[in-house]
Amino acid sequence: MDAQQEEPGREVRSGDGAGGGGLRVVLADDHPVVRTGLAALLESVRDGTPGVSVVGVASDGREAVRAAVTLRPHVVVMDIRMPDMNGVEATREIGRLAPAVAVLMLTMVEEDDSVFAAMRAGARGYVLKGAGQDEIVRAIRSVAAGEAIFGPGVARRVLGQLSRPLPQADPCPALTPRERDVLTLIAAGTPNASVAARLGLSPKTVSNHMSAVLAKLGVADRTEAAAWAREAGLGPTAGP
Repeated sequence: MDAQQEEPGREVRSGDGAGGGGLRVVLADDHPVVRTGLAALLESVRDGTPGVSVVGVASDGREAVRAAVTLRPHVVVMDIRMPDMNGVEATREIGRLAPAVAVLMLTMVEEDDSVFAAMRAGARGYVLKGAGQDEIVRAIRSVAAGEAIFGPGVARRVLGQLSRPLPQADPCPALTPRERDVLTLIAAGTPNASVAARLGLSPKTVSNHMSAVLAKLGVADRTEAAAWAREAGLGPTAGP
């Protein structure tokens, strides 16, 4: 059966990459015209390196998992939005049932949530469908070799996400929001009466909050609490 007569979920053999060290690929996409066009694109590569052979196709996530398990390709080229089981879920199942099979996402979806969901599921690459033949073939060969690869637009998103500062851990999660407000003002050197006025509390309530803060921080007095707070980034020294 050739790529033009392919039947979803069934084995397909075509091109000269089926043997002799070529890469075996399964195409998973719910649009027949996309599968046919991509198969033709891959089979037309003649660059002197081992060929890419489309050995199977799938029209939904479950067929993609079945093809990965039964055909044992080097790579499954996977769309995200498919019926029955989406590409992310299928990728996770392939990682569980056929971990040697690499998954390359080839999709129109470029939202950050989809990119990172695919990576967490085990996809080794993420390329958009607008990519050219050379980029797609290079991505297939790269993920087959164990590398991670992203299209240019996706790579910028990934690098941008990784460059964001990590959220700081809460130095004392036991403090209530009101106790934290009191401690922040104390760290800034604010007297109790002014703390009460700023927060709309009575002086007695501020004193009670301060007693709870001392106990939770394990410090002896207001001065030690203020020093602890400043070291934790609260109060006037929190900025640059």
